[in-house]
Amino acid sequence: MNISFKTMLLGLATLSAGAYTQAHQETQPSLKEAFSGKFLIGTAMKAAQINETDTASVRVIKEHFNAIVAENCMKSMWLQPKEGVFDFTLADKFVEFGERNNMIMYGHVLIWHSQAPAWFFTDSKGNNVTREVMIERMKTHIQTVMEHYKGRVKEWEVVNEAIMDDGTYRNTKFYEIIGEDYIQLAFQFAHEADPDAELYYNDYSMAFPGRREGVVAMVKKLQEAGLRIDGIGMQTHVGMDYPDLAEYEKSMEAFAALGVKIMITEMDITLLPFPDQTAGADVNISYEYRQKMNPYAQGLPDSANVLFEKRYLDFFSIFLRHKDVISRVTLWGVSDQQSWRNNWPIPGRTDYPLLFDRQNKPKPVVSKIIEEALKTK
Repeated sequence: MNISFKTMLLGLATLSAGAYTQAHQETQPSLKEAFSGKFLIGTAMKAAQINETDTASVRVIKEHFNAIVAENCMKSMWLQPKEGVFDFTLADKFVEFGERNNMIMYGHVLIWHSQAPAWFFTDSKGNNVTREVMIERMKTHIQTVMEHYKGRVKEWEVVNEAIMDDGTYRNTKFYEIIGEDYIQLAFQFAHEADPDAELYYNDYSMAFPGRREGVVAMVKKLQEAGLRIDGIGMQTHVGMDYPDLAEYEKSMEAFAALGVKIMITEMDITLLPFPDQTAGADVNISYEYRQKMNPYAQGLPDSANVLFEKRYLDFFSIFLRHKDVISRVTLWGVSDQQSWRNNWPIPGRTDYPLLFDRQNKPKPVVSKIIEEALKTK
C-alpha cells in the first residue's frame, strides 16, 4: 500500500481536529447550563422518548434540556378521540417524565383547528353544531384537560394558528361556528380551570408584517377584555433564506411591547428547498416528491454546513439580545432522524434541521451556541 507522507499528515490532522472537537464538547457545559439565568432550553418529545424506549435521545434530553413539550399526545385528537372519552395515558407519562427530571412542561395545545377530532365540530348527521354546542364542547375540553394537570403543567398554549399572513382571522371551524370571540372564550375557560397557569397564544410565520399586526391586535383585545394572556409563542419553523431576520426581530419587539413574554416554541431550520414559502408551517399541505427537491439525501456538503451554522448562530444572537423578554427557546425535536421536516411538506426527503445529528451527537454548532451564551452577560 503506497500512502504519501502528505496524505498521512492530512489524515492525522483530520483525526486531531475531530478529537479536539469531541474533547471540547465533553468539557463544555450543556445547553441548559450555558443558558442558565437567560432562558430555558426545550425540546419536543415523541412517544418513544416519553416511553423511554429511545434511550439514546432520552440521554440527550436529560443532559441538554430543562423544558419539554409533547409533540402530539396532548393535542385534542389524541386526548379526546370520542366525545366525553378522554385518554391521558401517554400524556400522563410525559408529565411524569418531566416531574422525575425537574423539567418545566408546556401544554401543547388546547384549541387548534388542524389536529382536532372530527366529531368536535359536527352533530350526528355530519352538520356543523350550533354556536352554543361548540362553545360547550370547547369549554369541556379545556377545563377537563387543565383540571387533570392542575398544579403540574403550569404553562399552556391555549390557541394555535388563528391568524393569517395578512392579519385576518383564519377561517377555521371554531371561527366559522363561534366567531372571532372563540379566542377570548378559550382564554377565559383556561383561566377559570387553573387561575395560576400561564397562558399563551402560538403561531408560525410571525415575521410577516400582516400576521404581526394581527396578533398584536388580537392580544390587545384580550388585554382590554381583562383576560389573562402571559405570552406569545413564535414557532420559528424557518429556512436558510426566510424569514428576513430584521422583520423577525421587529415582531419580537412588537410582542414584547405588549408586556407579555416571548417563547420560541417549535424551532428548526430546514436546509431543503421549499415549494411555497407562503405556506408557512401549515401541516395540512403536501407536495409530490421530486428528486431535485431532495438535494442532500447522501449527506451535507461542507458549504451547506457552514451556512447552516451561521443561520443558527444568527437566530441565537437575536435570542440573546432579547433574553430579558424570552422565557424559553424550544427545538422541535431532538435529532435530525426524528424531525417532521423529513416528511413535510414533501414526504421522503432527508433534512438536517436540528442541533443533534442522526446518531444523537451534537453538531459542531452546538459548541458555538454554548460559547455565545457563555460570553453574554
